[in-house]
Amino acid sequence: MTKSCNADSVCKWLLEQDVSPWLAKSGYVVVVKPLRVLAIILVAMLIRWLLHRAISRLASSTSRASMPALLRPLKERNDVTAEEALFIPERRRQRAEAIGSVLRSFVSAVVFTMATLLILGEFGFNLGPLLASAGIVGVALGFGAQSLVKDLIAGLFMLLEDQYGVGDTVDLGEATGVVESVGLRITTVRDARGVLWYIRNGEIVRVGNKSQGWAMVVIDIPIGFVSSEEAVAVLRTAAESVATEPEHQTEFLEPPEVIGVEQLTVDGAVIRTIAKTTADSQVVIQRDLRRALTESLETSGLSERIAASRLLPRSAVPPAWLGGGENSSPAPTDPQRPGGAT
Repeated sequence: MTKSCNADSVCKWLLEQDVSPWLAKSGYVVVVKPLRVLAIILVAMLIRWLLHRAISRLASSTSRASMPALLRPLKERNDVTAEEALFIPERRRQRAEAIGSVLRSFVSAVVFTMATLLILGEFGFNLGPLLASAGIVGVALGFGAQSLVKDLIAGLFMLLEDQYGVGDTVDLGEATGVVESVGLRITTVRDARGVLWYIRNGEIVRVGNKSQGWAMVVIDIPIGFVSSEEAVAVLRTAAESVATEPEHQTEFLEPPEVIGVEQLTVDGAVIRTIAKTTADSQVVIQRDLRRALTESLETSGLSERIAASRLLPRSAVPPAWLGGGENSSPAPTDPQRPGGAT
């Protein structure tokens, strides 16, 4: 009896049936071992298919507005507006598909790695030294690829927490623009000048998402030294007219408000107007509000009074102490001299 037959129950069974050792060993090598390898491959593919199917079912939902089962353990934001709720199902679907893709790749790697080890064991490889070597190589790669692991972990948590997605306008520090693609290692952002930024997820320290939830429009208008009450009344009427326009009615989450004098400067008072809008319409609303407020000051006549209030009356002849003549030195008690008698 050969050593390979001693270690195999099928070969032992063949020898017990009064089969010659040569035939038993040949049958084991030619028939039994290939069948075992094929069985390992088929079982691995079956397990992979079952796990992929389970993950796909978790990542999908029965209806468009339902929560994918894969995301149910995750915390969802409660401050969701009616306008944003229209896009939540699609965003949830994208998140679930991204997480499902990561899980499917992880399952495939684990299943096929185990199948490969079992196949090597069938061919007589000693897996002990192989596993020890793989462990040493894994530790070495772990030290050498710390940034890669950091990027992958940061990308996974970014997907789980829904920090941003494709189409969002984000501020990532040096790069500010629209997200074009999101991956586990790299996020690409296109800025206002058309430059495409490739940012490693592990290097993103903070994220400012300008597309989630609502946005606030803040407009400060200087009014000089005219009556603040009159200016507030004119600006409030103009802001309300913008909010009632048909194309903007669904973009205002709250009526715009002229809160009054925000600050005082050497040029006069500054009136602040605020409006709560949807994130996507912030830029358009800000431009239209600024245009309407400026036109209201023009049509009400306040703009001329504002310009006049900024012009301080000055004498056509400069004071004597500013001149350059021989007798230009003013007396110490000259009331026009800075620091003189008052």
